[in-house]
Amino acid sequence: MSRLESFIRRMSAQRDVIDHVRDSLPLPATGAILEIGLGNGRTFDHLREKFPGRRIVAFDRAFGAHTSSAPPAEDLVLGEIAETAKAFAGTGAALVHADIGTGYEDKDAITLTWLPGIVAQALGTGGIAVSGLPLDHAALEPLPLPATVDNDRYFLYRRRP
Repeated sequence: MSRLESFIRRMSAQRDVIDHVRDSLPLPATGAILEIGLGNGRTFDHLREKFPGRRIVAFDRAFGAHTSSAPPAEDLVLGEIAETAKAFAGTGAALVHADIGTGYEDKDAITLTWLPGIVAQALGTGGIAVSGLPLDHAALEPLPLPATVDNDRYFLYRRRP
């Protein structure tokens, strides 16, 4: 599969899983959405459209988003995500979306030493995690993906009580 086809498959899966959450999985009534990996802001913009009225806090190492897809300054956290996201532990996030995989197994293995814990600690009970990387954590219960998404392309979890 070409890298272009892989990218399209990943973006389609991301959209389909986020839309599935909106349409089929009730989120806790309160709690922010955390966007881990703002990038150019495409997914932030999609989340903003699909979950109007929810606060969305975006994290990235450096700002690179298109200005039309950028959060307000008070909802943008810049720096090393492994460190900056720790401040959101225990905040009861309703949804965490993380798409920070690189496609390099060695680099992603390092990310997976901290990302599952950060996500589990930020989510409130019943909160939903959507990730491009698998989140192996005892507090996260894997959920079935929509039929349009291949297993191991994207991952979906609910925070256990």
